[in-house]
Amino acid sequence: MHTARGDTLTARELEAILVLRTAVFVVEQECPYQEVDGRDTEPGTWHAWLSDDDGVAACLRVLSEPDGHRRIGRVCTATRARRRGLAARLVEAALAEIGAAPAVLDAQSHATDLYARFGFAPVGPEFLEDGIPHVTMRRPGRGA
Repeated sequence: MHTARGDTLTARELEAILVLRTAVFVVEQECPYQEVDGRDTEPGTWHAWLSDDDGVAACLRVLSEPDGHRRIGRVCTATRARRRGLAARLVEAALAEIGAAPAVLDAQSHATDLYARFGFAPVGPEFLEDGIPHVTMRRPGRGA
């Protein structure tokens, strides 16, 4: 597993992550949206990814939000690497990084069981984002 803060990612690492995210979200899921949103290189952003011989196989990022929440997002796995538990490994690492802080994410509806395993619960109704059903899920802060 590789990890890096947004302000320490190399250009090569960022490009490899963006290649996977674009392949999954923009091309495969047919969601034309602005994938490069300016948040990947923020100092408070944390990235985790797993690689194989063909490049980045799975990745996610964690954003620091102004309200103190940490936002998990851009969770994706290459088609060639699915059904191996890579997303779960990344979520586990993200929660270790987040620690006691509250966390939020917008899960594609078919993936809510994955996040529920880690203590996330739905808040609010299902909604469409780029034509794909999503559910906002939260995990309360721990301890403090």
